[in-house]
Amino acid sequence: MNQALARPLRSERKIEIRFWVFTAVLFIAGAIVILRLGKLQILDHQMYNVLASDQHDLQTKLMPDRGRILIRDRTDGKLYPLASNREAWLVYATPKNMTDPVKVAQALAPLLGMQEVDLISKLNKPDDPYENIAKDVPYDTVLKIKELRLEGIAFASQNARLYPEKNMGGQVIGLVTPDDQGNLIGRYGVESSYQEILAGKPGSLIGEKDATGRRLIFTDQVFREAVNGADIVLTLDRSIQYKACELIKQGVLDYEADNGSIIVADPETGAITAMCSYPDFDPGDLKNIEDVGVFNNQAVFAAYEPGSVFKAITMASGIEAGKVGPKTTYLDTGLEEIDDHKIKNSDGKANGVQTMQEVMEKSLNTGTIFVQRQLGKVAFQQYVKKFGFGEKTEIGLKPEAAGNISSLDKKGNIWAATASFGQGITATPIQMVAAYGALANQGKLMKPYIVSEIDYPDGRKEVTEPKAVGQPISSRASRLISGMLVSVVENGHGKKAGVPGYWVAAKTGTAQVAKTNGVGYEANEIKATMLGYAPADDPKFVMLVKFDNPRKSDWAETCAAPVFGSMASYILRYLDVKPTRD
Repeated sequence: MNQALARPLRSERKIEIRFWVFTAVLFIAGAIVILRLGKLQILDHQMYNVLASDQHDLQTKLMPDRGRILIRDRTDGKLYPLASNREAWLVYATPKNMTDPVKVAQALAPLLGMQEVDLISKLNKPDDPYENIAKDVPYDTVLKIKELRLEGIAFASQNARLYPEKNMGGQVIGLVTPDDQGNLIGRYGVESSYQEILAGKPGSLIGEKDATGRRLIFTDQVFREAVNGADIVLTLDRSIQYKACELIKQGVLDYEADNGSIIVADPETGAITAMCSYPDFDPGDLKNIEDVGVFNNQAVFAAYEPGSVFKAITMASGIEAGKVGPKTTYLDTGLEEIDDHKIKNSDGKANGVQTMQEVMEKSLNTGTIFVQRQLGKVAFQQYVKKFGFGEKTEIGLKPEAAGNISSLDKKGNIWAATASFGQGITATPIQMVAAYGALANQGKLMKPYIVSEIDYPDGRKEVTEPKAVGQPISSRASRLISGMLVSVVENGHGKKAGVPGYWVAAKTGTAQVAKTNGVGYEANEIKATMLGYAPADDPKFVMLVKFDNPRKSDWAETCAAPVFGSMASYILRYLDVKPTRD
């Protein structure tokens, strides 16, 4: 073949190669576009739906719903919300974008219930890029404002909390406040203790933007939808909780006490069926709170010298150690002199020869000092620790105090002597309830808990199982101390805690209040406690009633005991416990 003929053939071959290369490029490019469109329309469909939605829908996808706090009613078995969610809106302004702020203020003021002059002062700022106008605005009001198309006025959806049950124990529930991003943060109570579980996890939308800040559609985007918070189901019984809150409030008012607390628990499991203090607060209305101390839950936070209710712990320890029994006697001279200190009985009497049963009935300080001596300092301290004193119960409510039994480490005999009748050491009401629960529960100490289960949005359930944390005394000692506590109600200072038809085991405690500054006790202040359980032979509940400084009562038997009796009567009827005596 000559060269003249070869040149056209090579030229045609080059054209053919270029054609196929060009076709291949087009094919590949088309395939890329098709695959990309497929990804956008199918795989990323949800994400771009979110991008195309309005601000409210976008925030719904990216902001998780906070979990609810629920309470069960035994009567119908249903769950009722103590805390749930509602929609709230923020109205804000960009004054620098307004040409006539006065006109905007005149239109906006009546819808928001604000004074025109106040709004004008907010809006008449030509260089201001942002001005907060109103929080927690109802959505129907937002719609009315939107219809006016006011320049420089915008809206943002916010999370808000709803507390539908009033006067049901604000300290247990807690409260929430928004952070700088509008996220709700739990403060106090269950809202704080289970913040991470209730809050859930926010979603995210990550992608590239152009120079003007607009999202680039054809770049890789990462969308993660929010994970809602879990629901918390409390152990509280709705009816018992309501009654407890009602009675403790009335008691504080009747006896003119500084405050009062009531706790009801199942001694067999440690589950709290009621916990309420007064003064209380409404977590949904914090505007009128004058003292932030009301947010603290007295039942778990306020450690105090429990007084004579602690005598049952000392006596049970002596019985368990084999040092005393109900019929053991000692000589009561009415006075003990220890380390240059003089200790008398509360009634100021010398009763002569007394049994341990009479020590409990008459609440004799010298009697429990006798028991403590039989035990010895070391053994007594060990039993106090076995009952859980000096350590937090970890009930699941913050903040919780641990109490203080460090005086038992000090030299001298006076500290163990006073601790035997509940002074010189401190305990929280929940620690006292747990300890008496052990007396009622065949000597087994159960960990108190207030969360029954956690229900996650994916269907998982985390159920709390009862947990024994110790066995400070045997079932024999439990039976003996229970019988002695029944005698306190039948024959001693606890008569007003009794319930006709039932054997109630309980003890009163009227404790002095230690001075906050200096040594000694306040002259005219007391803390009155009634603590016990029923029915004594098969306890369905253990309960504490406590009043701080009841001005119309000098003793626990005249204020705490009657409230205990009323609440015990209600619980026994509510639980349909049949009477066991005439």
